[in-house]
Amino acid sequence: MTIAEWMLLAAVLLYLLTIAPFKPLGYREFDNAKPRDPEFYKLPIRARALGAHLNGIETFPFFAAAVLLAEFRHCPQHMIDALAIAFVAVRFLYVMAYLGNWPWTRTLLWNIGFAFNLAIFLMPLYAR
Repeated sequence: MTIAEWMLLAAVLLYLLTIAPFKPLGYREFDNAKPRDPEFYKLPIRARALGAHLNGIETFPFFAAAVLLAEFRHCPQHMIDALAIAFVAVRFLYVMAYLGNWPWTRTLLWNIGFAFNLAIFLMPLYAR
């Protein structure tokens, strides 16, 4: 497996681990029979964690498609790997900014991550 393919797993784990700690920490309020109960997410930190989690789910399909397209088109693997690592690193910082309630930083990081992802997706056009 390539490094970029491992970054696909890292991206999934990142969005899962964004929300996972808040459930056991709120064990008295969290009802596993109603895991999507809006009442649980009324606390601001939980709401931000849910937002970061959902955004991770939303961004993953494009990231996966971009990595696979670039690899299927036999683009330089070292470039795909570097951009995939950069994407996951920026996504980690994005989650931290989201949890820290830094909306402008979060937006900037989202756009940087999108640019890395777009670079991977468009790589078949410019890299050979």
